[in-house]
Amino acid sequence: MSGTPCSSVPAVGNFWHFEHVALLLESLRKLTGRTLVSPELTGVEAARAVFEGAFVLVSHGTGEDPVFNYGNRMALELFEMPWDEFTALPSRKSAEMPRRAERTRLLQEVTGKGFIDNYSGTRISGSGRRFLVDNAVVWNVLDRDGRPYGQAATFEHWRNAGSRR
Repeated sequence: MSGTPCSSVPAVGNFWHFEHVALLLESLRKLTGRTLVSPELTGVEAARAVFEGAFVLVSHGTGEDPVFNYGNRMALELFEMPWDEFTALPSRKSAEMPRRAERTRLLQEVTGKGFIDNYSGTRISGSGRRFLVDNAVVWNVLDRDGRPYGQAATFEHWRNAGSRR
C-alpha cells in the first residue's frame, strides 16, 4: 500500500479496509498515546468501529497534491460526499482558498513534529457549506516499515452555520 485510495467504501466484503485503518490507528497511538477505539478490538472489528464511529477520521496519501484515501461514515456525511467522490478529492480542496496557505503551514508542521493536537480551521463540504473544525488531531502515518504513508486527522467537534456539534 502506498497511501493510495482504498478502492471501495468500507464494508464487510473488504474487511472495512482494516490494513489501512490499522496503520492510521498505530501511527496515532505511537505518536500521541491516543486511541480512537478499544485496543481490545481485532483488526477488522477496530476498522468497523472506526468507520461507524461518532467522530471524523480522514487520511490522505503522500503525493505532491495528496488525495483523500479514507473517510469514515461521519466524515462522508460531514463533507457531504459519497466514497468515490471523497477519495478522488485532493485534500487541499477541502479548505477555503484563502486558508490554503494556513493548511500548507499546518501540514508542514505535522511533517516536522509528527503531529499536532489543537488544529482548528474552516473546511468545505461537497455542497459548498463551510464548517469550522475544533481541536483536531493531525498526524503523520507510517507504513509497517516506518516509511511515510500519508497524514490523517480526527476530530469530534465542528460548527455549522452557528451550531455546534
